[in-house]
Amino acid sequence: MGSFSGFPQDLFGFLNDLSSNNNREWFNANKDRYQESVVEPMMEFILAIGECLLRISGSFVADPRPSGGSMFRIYRDTRFSHDKRPYKENVGCQFRHVAGKDAHAPGFYVHLQPGEVFVGGGIWAPPNPVLDRIRTAIVEHPNRWREVITGPKVAQRFLTMEGEGLKRPPSGYDQGHEFIGDIKRKTFFLMHEVEPSRITRAGFIDEVAEAFTGASPLVEFIARSLGLSF
Repeated sequence: MGSFSGFPQDLFGFLNDLSSNNNREWFNANKDRYQESVVEPMMEFILAIGECLLRISGSFVADPRPSGGSMFRIYRDTRFSHDKRPYKENVGCQFRHVAGKDAHAPGFYVHLQPGEVFVGGGIWAPPNPVLDRIRTAIVEHPNRWREVITGPKVAQRFLTMEGEGLKRPPSGYDQGHEFIGDIKRKTFFLMHEVEPSRITRAGFIDEVAEAFTGASPLVEFIARSLGLSF
C-alpha cells in the first residue's frame, strides 16, 4: 500500500532512550534524531494510510502535518498532573472524523510504544452526552449493533472490544437489556494488537489497513448515532 516500507528501527530506540532521559535538555540535544527517526517516517505513514481511509470513507482525515495534523504532540500536558515528565514515551496518531474537534471524536488510531503496539477504531472516552446518544442507538437498533460485535474480524478475535466501563448500568437503561454490558461502556474501541517488531516491515501498513477496515462497522455505527456522515 502506497510507498511506506516500515518504520525505522530507531523509532523504538529513540523512545527507549527518551524514557531514560525524559528531560528538555536531552530532548533538545536529540531533536534532529527525533525528526529523522519519528516525525518524518510518521508523516510518510500517515500519507500512505490515507489511501486506505478513502476506501473506507471520505469522512476521516489523514493530515501529514507535523504540527496540528493526525500525529499527536509528543509534549505532555503536565499542568494538572503530579507526573512532570515533559514528553510522552509513545507515538500515536488519530484519523478523526472531519467534524471532530479533539481526540474524543470517532475515528481510527495507531499507538506505537516499545513493547506495545495497537491499532483500531472507535471512540475513546467521549463526554456523557455523546455516550448517551451511542447507548440510545444500541437500544433502538439492536440488530445493527449485533452485526458490529459479531463481525468476522471480531468473531475470529483479530479485533477485540476495549475500554473502561461503568460498574452499574447508567440511569434510564434496562439492566436486563441484551447488550447491557456494552451500554455500560465509557469507551467503544475495537483494537488489534501488533507484535512490535512488525512495525519495521513493509507489511505493517497492510495490517493496519486490515484492522481499520475491520473496525469500520463500529466507527460507522458511532458516526450514524451522532448524526455524522460516513
